[in-house]
Amino acid sequence: MRILAIDYGEKRLGLAISDELAMMVRPLVTLLRTPKEKSFSQIKNYIKEFEVSKIVVGFPLRLDGTKGDSAIKVEKFISELQLIVSCPIITWNEQLTSHEAEERMLQRGLNKAQRQAQIDQFAALVILEDYLSNNSENSNLH
Repeated sequence: MRILAIDYGEKRLGLAISDELAMMVRPLVTLLRTPKEKSFSQIKNYIKEFEVSKIVVGFPLRLDGTKGDSAIKVEKFISELQLIVSCPIITWNEQLTSHEAEERMLQRGLNKAQRQAQIDQFAALVILEDYLSNNSENSNLH
């Protein structure tokens, strides 16, 4: 049961993927959002290649827990993505994931250019790790 995570951004989509047991996570790729059809086609190809059973999309809630403009854009993205994929798509609060992703890349010794190129996929990694560690249905997999 592989899970794909997506960190939605205005220009890029960061993707991360779990292993078959949904225990380990790795960054996958950063996709440009335009043209939209190409990015959706690439996502669909990754879903097929890795036999993804679920997608987790980072959901940008405000610090007070309310939805803002960014959350509404993510909801639109999910609605469009759901039209072309058959697996379930769920949202997961992504507060502070960019900061955590930056810290992890620094720990791995990535230089500034590498960090800028990979920030989105590392943010997706953080989203997916957080989802897996806090989701009770996954605790049954161990």
